[in-house]
Amino acid sequence: MPFTIVNSIISWFLKKRKHQMELFLKYPIDVQNELLFKLLLKAQHTELGNNYNFSAIKSYKDFSKKVPIQQYESIEPLIERSRKGEQNIFWPTPIKWFAKSSGTTNAKSKFIPVSEEALEDCHFKAGKDMLCLYFNNNPSAELFKGKGLRLGGSSDVYEDSNSYFGDLSAIIIENLPFWADFSSAPNQEIALMGEWESKIKAIIDKTIDEDITSLVGVPSWMLVLLNRVLERTGKNNILEVWPNLEVYFHGGVNFNPYREQFKKLIPKTAFKYYETYNASEGFFAIQDLNDSNDLLLMLDYGIFYEFIPMNKFDSENSKAIPLSNVKLNENYALVITTNGGLWRYLIGDTVKFTSLDPYRIRITGRTKHFINVFGEELIIENAENALKQACLKTESEVSEFTVAPIFMNGKSNGAHEWLIEFRKEPECINYFTEILDNALKAINSDYEAKRTHNLTLGMPKINIAKEGLFYTWLKRNGKLGGQHKVPRLSNSRKHLEELLNLAITL
Repeated sequence: MPFTIVNSIISWFLKKRKHQMELFLKYPIDVQNELLFKLLLKAQHTELGNNYNFSAIKSYKDFSKKVPIQQYESIEPLIERSRKGEQNIFWPTPIKWFAKSSGTTNAKSKFIPVSEEALEDCHFKAGKDMLCLYFNNNPSAELFKGKGLRLGGSSDVYEDSNSYFGDLSAIIIENLPFWADFSSAPNQEIALMGEWESKIKAIIDKTIDEDITSLVGVPSWMLVLLNRVLERTGKNNILEVWPNLEVYFHGGVNFNPYREQFKKLIPKTAFKYYETYNASEGFFAIQDLNDSNDLLLMLDYGIFYEFIPMNKFDSENSKAIPLSNVKLNENYALVITTNGGLWRYLIGDTVKFTSLDPYRIRITGRTKHFINVFGEELIIENAENALKQACLKTESEVSEFTVAPIFMNGKSNGAHEWLIEFRKEPECINYFTEILDNALKAINSDYEAKRTHNLTLGMPKINIAKEGLFYTWLKRNGKLGGQHKVPRLSNSRKHLEELLNLAITL
């Protein structure tokens, strides 16, 4: 009975936030404009505020002219100064936390400043909103009768010159109020373990006898955990371990390649999947409807949004547009200005709008994660949607994959080379390849043009990876854990060659 009362009280409290969301749903542009000038006013006496004369900025047009679009490499010197203890450089309140992001294109780490405002008004607020939207859409939800299983990344936190850095998940867990531990599993001590294999074992030890009602984590790593739970318990599916499980909150990678595998592990018709879009730089969007593929752009988290049309993308030299000027179904690079001190920061993600009232988006990929060696402009969304079609038609399942170009050599055409680790292999890989190729042609007209009569591109080449190849590769590169992802598309063959060479030794 006490758990029923607790569930009712907490769900009632969370649902109240929905009324506050009505403001940015009704007046999105006004809320964003007001937010921009609050950020400028707050930071006007910082070093950056003085350099760009924030106090003289009176319009978005002024802002876009005075403040340049910047990537991490451009602001790294300022970040390093801040990490060594200097304050009031790009944000007025003290910054002692930095989210370490390993990225997926190179080994160089990024250190993203995390202010108290970013923690409270963005990340923590988003966590509450995620639950708020879920409870509003599912009034009979009983999440708080049990516990939520959280699967974070590599959670070691390090101190350097009186500042601290680690995965965002570690920073959030370190700063959560003590009572948050009561509704989560495993406890904070285990959640913050750094060594991945030991952590997985400890999580299973502590949760198999708990009443787990929700899951939170990146799909690829959650699959690893859930399959090991079944190995440990000998059960046929996860509901035999946790019968009251009702929702999985996921993000970090496209869910489509994993959807069918989760349905088999959790065979419950009423089970819900809720997607979120968050990163070290901020929390941006949340699925606001049951059974939807679209994410509501959250406009009151201290983040001002701008967008660069990808057909005009030229890195820091690009011209961005405000939210009021976006169009449906166009691919945009995301630019953010935040309450953590990032100013017109090019985050590297691409999105498209599926609705303008309210503003809903889908993540389409990365500005650097695409293949355009032959003018085919293949983005991650194309590859994953085509892969989904090929899996459905061949009754196969994919665990991981990566794609790289085969460069032209003399008179020979180029092609795309895929390395795919199947959970369930297709009976005929040639048929699978044909379906994949045809799906890519249907999805991407540029790819279709280059494939016409094998004009520039030949048929895709598919290599079947040994079971565990990608896991072993990530482990050898020190990238096990929830924040790390396999690079899907690349204009170079670096990752693919590493994986192919590793496959020979296994």
